[in-house]
Order: sequence, then C-alpha cells, then structure tokens
Amino acid sequence: MPLTFQLPLGFLFAIIIAALAYRAHSLNKSGAIAAIVTGTIIFGVGGWQWAILLLTFFITSSALSRAFKKRKQGLDEKFSKGHERDAGQVFGNGGIATAFAALSWFFPNEAWTWVGFAAALAAVNADTWGTELGVLNPRAPRMITDLQKTVEKGTSGGISLVGTLASLAGSGLIALFAVVFPPTHDWFLNIPYFLIITLAGLAGSLFDSLLGSTVQAMYYCPTDKKETEKHPVHTCGTPTVHIRGWKWLDNDWVNFSCGAFGVVVALVLGALL
Repeated sequence: MPLTFQLPLGFLFAIIIAALAYRAHSLNKSGAIAAIVTGTIIFGVGGWQWAILLLTFFITSSALSRAFKKRKQGLDEKFSKGHERDAGQVFGNGGIATAFAALSWFFPNEAWTWVGFAAALAAVNADTWGTELGVLNPRAPRMITDLQKTVEKGTSGGISLVGTLASLAGSGLIALFAVVFPPTHDWFLNIPYFLIITLAGLAGSLFDSLLGSTVQAMYYCPTDKKETEKHPVHTCGTPTVHIRGWKWLDNDWVNFSCGAFGVVVALVLGALL
C-alpha cells in the first residue's frame, strides 16, 4: 500500500484507538496525544502486522493493570504514576518500537527492523506482565542484586518466581505474534527468531529491575516512612526526599532503557546466528 494512503489511514486508526483508550481511562490527555503520534507511525509506516504487536502490548498491559485490584491494594504509593498512562509512559514504553517502525520505511523488508521492533515491545511487555502479575507470588520478592534480601511487593528491583515466569510469558506472546504475523513470509514460524525475541524481552525486563535496584531515582516519604518512586509529593501529600539513584532516571527512562536493552540483545543474538 502506498505510504501516501497508508499514513493517513494509520493516523485515523491511531485516533480511534487513542480515543477508546482515553474513554476507558487507560490514557490521560497527554498519553492519548502521544499514542496518536506513535500509533500513526507504527500503523501508517509499518502496517497491520506492526499494529498487531503494538495492540497486543497495549491491550494486555492495560487489562493486567486493572486485574487483581485486591492483591495490589497499597502498591500505588510505591509507583511514580497511576494506571492512566501519560505521554512519558507512552514514549517510554513505545518510543524504541516506534523508531524501528519508522526505520522500516528506509530499510524495507529488512529482518533487523522487524526483530528490533518486536524485541522492544517484548521487553516492555515482559516488564509490565512481571510487575502486574508478580503480586500473585505467595512470598515476598527478592532484590535482583541480592537474592538473599527480601523486599516489599512493588519495590523497584524486586523479582520473584511468579513475576519472572510472567515476564517470560509476556515476552513469548509478542515473539509468537512476531513470527506468525511477519511483514514478509521469510520469517513465518521461524523458531530461532521466536527464541531470540523471547529471550531478548526477558533480558530487557531483568535489566529494568537491575536499574530499579541501583541507579533509578528513588525517594522517601518521611510521613509514611516508605521508599517510593513518587516525586515531588507522595500519595499522602507529603513532599518526598531523594535518597538514591540518578535524579533524571525516572521510571519512564527506565522503561525506555528496558526496550533498548531488549533490542541490543536481540540484534546481537541475531548477528551471531
């Protein structure tokens, strides 16, 4: 399909999806605008195959963010933002994938653009699934840098068996669709690409946890006496105090790094094959 026709069609499709997500309170106003930008590029430049992967991530992550509300009670005070994604979250999760969709116009039918796109989404999907389903783990998670140290659920850098398996499943779902619905038939049901994208996505989510436990900006609420990502004000209304990490490295940049690391792993593994 010519780009002059596909791009406006992608823009229209992106507006419809963003509007529905906004009405469902999955996106706020800035998030909806950002979704239109990313959706237009992915739908309009990439095409329907690329749109399937993006929608798989968005729909499943939005659904999981609303699931198991009773098990997640009290965790919102730890996370920097709520379930309504803003522009920072949209670009943090989808920025890398959008860039690869744009590159596919300059490098048509190149395997690396599709693998990079899929790996970026696999990584952020793995991270989201691990975060949202990790609360189902019967025991407290352990810090990724010290597997002997238990931490509260929702703590940045904490990992668990259920959360890790959920990350693997989230990554595998994107990888499955990537090999079943490729832009060309050269990769149809290609097992090596499925494994590469799955492992890359899992690696990206673990890298996310590593950043969360080491250099991500973390704050402390003196009233609730709890560590949190929220800044400048905690959920109780108390100003939070920076205690560790790089101040500029918030959760949005960590998510962006998660997708980028997944891409690097996928492209390196692909080059080795």
